[in-house]
Amino acid sequence: MKKKILIHTIVFSPDGVSTAYLYNDIALKFKENGYDVTVLTTTPHYNVLPDALKKQPMNSKLFGLYYESNFKGIKVMHVPQKKFKQTSLRILGFVYWHILSFFLGLFEKRVDVIISPSPPLSIGLINIILSKLTGSKVIYNVQEIYPDFLIEQGSLKSKPVIAILKWLERLVYNQSDAVVTIDSVFYETIINRFADKRKLHIIPNFVDTDLYKPIDPTSINLDRSLFPDNESLKVMYAGNIGHAQDWKPLINAAIQLKDVNIEFFIIGEGVLKEYVESQVILNQLKKVHVLPYQPRELMPSLIAYSDLQFIFMAPEMEANGFPSKVYTIMACAKPLLVCSGMETPIFKFLNNNGCAYLVQERVLDLKVEKISSLLRNTNKNILKQMGMLGLHEINTNYSKHQVTVKYVNLVEDLLKCNLH
Repeated sequence: MKKKILIHTIVFSPDGVSTAYLYNDIALKFKENGYDVTVLTTTPHYNVLPDALKKQPMNSKLFGLYYESNFKGIKVMHVPQKKFKQTSLRILGFVYWHILSFFLGLFEKRVDVIISPSPPLSIGLINIILSKLTGSKVIYNVQEIYPDFLIEQGSLKSKPVIAILKWLERLVYNQSDAVVTIDSVFYETIINRFADKRKLHIIPNFVDTDLYKPIDPTSINLDRSLFPDNESLKVMYAGNIGHAQDWKPLINAAIQLKDVNIEFFIIGEGVLKEYVESQVILNQLKKVHVLPYQPRELMPSLIAYSDLQFIFMAPEMEANGFPSKVYTIMACAKPLLVCSGMETPIFKFLNNNGCAYLVQERVLDLKVEKISSLLRNTNKNILKQMGMLGLHEINTNYSKHQVTVKYVNLVEDLLKCNLH
């Protein structure tokens, strides 16, 4: 009889965000290796893609209490969820998802292992309760460190709430059968929160090198009214335009470089998009283009169109997150311009790879001066060489095929009770 994996995650296909794509591939790897895979998730609400919804239609179950879809032969159960603006409605929706997903998981038969990524931290608690009732094993995947992330962001200040969340974090870590984190910085941050340190493992995130790969510039498929074919140095960011990024250095550098043949492209949606657009208008930054979200299938063309991809990490959040877009950029043989402190996951990952300019200055004026100097003095031949170094690193250590099998191996060890 096939061993059964239940993947319990807040996002999965057809939602169009990075964690969903990550777990799509993990689910497919388990299926490829002979496991019976079921996914328990939400209805798409982070980045809803109409074309993806058409390819993976959701069918109502129990009068709309939940929905089911089929992802390449894998059953997916979706608990309704929306992006409510009202805090009370968001909390109500969050509680509803937890309660219904608990019962759907409880009635799922013969589950051997439950795997779930953070956030939210509470998903780990639900899975631990399910495991006690069903006899299954639990693997918790730390994609972001909570509650550290919320505390350093400044959105969580209540001492009683912080104490509860820290207690919950330790409970989830120590009651899970195995915990996976994505790099050595995260590992060192949380290892002392474990009674049994053998439970904690490092499995990095990865990139789909079948989709993200270098392409011939002549085959770029983009709207030339938005992405003109000219000789400017093209510096790009594509992703969420939110609090995880520091936008002031970008705006200030663009002001300094107004008279240089450099264009900036900011592509995506997010809570700070209006702020960025207002700064572009206020400072008359005609060479800064703020554009809407582009389909995932266009990302290789977007990256190929650029000369340099930038990621400016917000200082208050940089220690507790690692942008998965780093892998996709490197896989497309493009270099990066990164602002981040030295003791952060992204800095330590890129520091010795030769594929990125790293700006670690903390004072805004010094940071802007360093960015402006780098952009004024770089040339496209050097950028191409840096891009090839990044591609080599991805092909050697971080491809989808190499990393997803590590999850399969971890599960097999866990089921054999040979976890080290």
